[in-house]
Amino acid sequence: MTEKWWHDKIAYQIYPKSFLDSNGDGIGDLRGIISKLDYIKALGIDIIWLSPIYKSPFVDQGYDISDYYAIAEEFGTMEEFDELLAEAKKRNMHIIMDLVINHCSDKHEWFQKALADPDGEYADYFYFRKGKNGNPPSNYRSYFGGSCWEPVPGTDKYYFHMFAKEQPDLNWENPKLRQELYNMINWWLEKGLAGFRIDAIINIKKDLAFPDYEPDGPDGMAACWKMVENVDGVGEFLEDLKKNTFQKHDAFTVGEVFNMKADELGQFIGDNGHFSTIFDFCAHSLSDGAHGWYDAPHVDFKTWRDTILSSQINVQKYGLEANIIENHDEPRGVSRFLPKYAQTPVGTKMLGTVNILLRGIPFIYQGQEIGMQNEIWNDIHDYNDISTIDQYKLAREAGLSDTEALEVCGKMSRDNARTPVQWNAQVNAGFTTGTPWLKVHSDYKEINVAAQEKDPDSVLNYYRKLTAIRKAPEYKEVFTYGKTVPTYQDSETVMAYYRETKSQRILVAANFGRETVSTKLEYPVKKVLLSNQNHTDCPEGMLKLDSCEVIVLECEK
Repeated sequence: MTEKWWHDKIAYQIYPKSFLDSNGDGIGDLRGIISKLDYIKALGIDIIWLSPIYKSPFVDQGYDISDYYAIAEEFGTMEEFDELLAEAKKRNMHIIMDLVINHCSDKHEWFQKALADPDGEYADYFYFRKGKNGNPPSNYRSYFGGSCWEPVPGTDKYYFHMFAKEQPDLNWENPKLRQELYNMINWWLEKGLAGFRIDAIINIKKDLAFPDYEPDGPDGMAACWKMVENVDGVGEFLEDLKKNTFQKHDAFTVGEVFNMKADELGQFIGDNGHFSTIFDFCAHSLSDGAHGWYDAPHVDFKTWRDTILSSQINVQKYGLEANIIENHDEPRGVSRFLPKYAQTPVGTKMLGTVNILLRGIPFIYQGQEIGMQNEIWNDIHDYNDISTIDQYKLAREAGLSDTEALEVCGKMSRDNARTPVQWNAQVNAGFTTGTPWLKVHSDYKEINVAAQEKDPDSVLNYYRKLTAIRKAPEYKEVFTYGKTVPTYQDSETVMAYYRETKSQRILVAANFGRETVSTKLEYPVKKVLLSNQNHTDCPEGMLKLDSCEVIVLECEK
C-alpha cells in the first residue's frame, strides 16, 4: 500500500447542531466548536468531520442544501469557518466537511429555476419525468417513506427524490451539472479543507428507464434501493469526480456506501480506489429489518463479533476502511451493542478498545468518548428526526401499539445520537443557556465531560489512553498497517484479535460475557499496554478476563 498522510490518523465527528451553543439560541455553532478545539486535540484527534453546516431549510437536518457556497446563519459566518480552519491548522488538525451531492434542497436556485421552466435547461439538472396512466413514473418508495415521485405543479410531470420530497435528486448524467458540482468542491478544497465525508453517494447512478419492481410492502411500492442495486456504472461517475476534484488536492475522502456489489470493494478503496476509505457498516447492517425498525432482528454477540472480524479479513486485501461504533445516523453504540449488564463505564471502555484498535481509520462520534447512551423517549412528539417519525408510523401500521412503536424507535432513532453533548452538570448539560433544539439526555448529571475530566479512571481519560497507544511511535506501524488475525474464536463470549507486522504482535482480547473466562495464552507476553480494569500483568501463560474486561498485550513475535 502506498503510504498516505491520512493512514495513521484518528477522526472525530461533530454534529454541529448538538455540539456546543455559544450564543444561547439553543443550536450548536462554529464558535462553540472553535472553543473546544483543545479538548478535541487532547483526545488524540487529527481529523474533524463536520456534519452539514451549509445554508439549508433543515428539513433533513442540513442534508437538504440550498446554497453550497454559504454557511447556515444558525451556525455562524464564513469568517468564523475560516477562523475554524486556521485554529485547527495551528493544532495540526484537519477539517473535512459533509459533501451532499446526490440531492439538494428544493429551495436551491437550480430547482427553483427548474420549476419555473419544467422544459428548460435547469429541469435537466434533475429527473423530471411524465407519469404513467395518471400514476407516478415508477413504484419506488423513498428512504423516508412514500413515493419517490412528486408532481411538478402545473404539469403532467413528476420529479424524483430518494429522500424527502424537499430533497430532489441531481441528474449526474448531465455534464454541466457535474461541472457545477466539481467547481464547488474545488472551491472548498482551495479554501483549505482537507477533504470530505461523502453522503449517500452510491445513489447518484440511476436506471434512466426507472423500471417498476415487485412490491415489497402493503403500499404497493418497492424500496428505491432495489434500483441502486440493479444498475451498473456508478464507478464511472466516481472516477470522474475523483480525477476532477479530490485527486488534484491529495484530499482525504470517506464514502458513505451502502448497496455496494460484493466484488466492488477494491474499486472503492485502496491505492486506486474512488475514495480514500469508506465506512464499515457491517455491524450496523445486522439490525436492518426487512420492512423497517419494527421487525429489526436481535443481533447476538457471536454474529456481531464474527461479522466484524470477517470484514477485517476481507478489507485488508484492498486497503483501509473507516471504523465506527456510532454516528449521527445511528443510535448510541453502548445501548446497541452491549448487553444491559455491560452498559457501564467498564463495558463502554471495552467496546471502545475493540473498535479503535481494529485495522482502519477510527472515527469517534461526539459524546462517544464519555459513554453517552440512548435516551428514554416517552412521546413521538419528543422526536425531531424525519426518519424516526416515518418508522413510528410504519410500526403502528404494522399493528404495533403506541408503547411498542415507541420502544422500537427508542432503540433505533437517529435522535439518540443527536441529543446535545453533555459538557457539565449545569442546566442543559452546559450545552446552551437557552432552550435546546432537542432535549438534553436525562442522565447528564451522571455522564458529562466536566466530571470525567476530574476522574482519572473515567471513560474520557481511558479514551485518551487508547488513542495515545494507537499513535505511540513504537506501536503506530502495527496499529496502522498491521494485519488483523482473529483468535480465540471458539469462545462464546470473547472477542480477540492480533494486530501483526513482521516484527510485532499485539493481542486485543475482551470478554463480553457475565462470567470470568480463563484460557491459555498462545504467545509469551512482553508487556501489558492497556487494561480497562487496571491489570498490570498476566498470570503465567494464562489469559484471564473478568466480565467486561478488555486487555491489550504486546506479545513475543
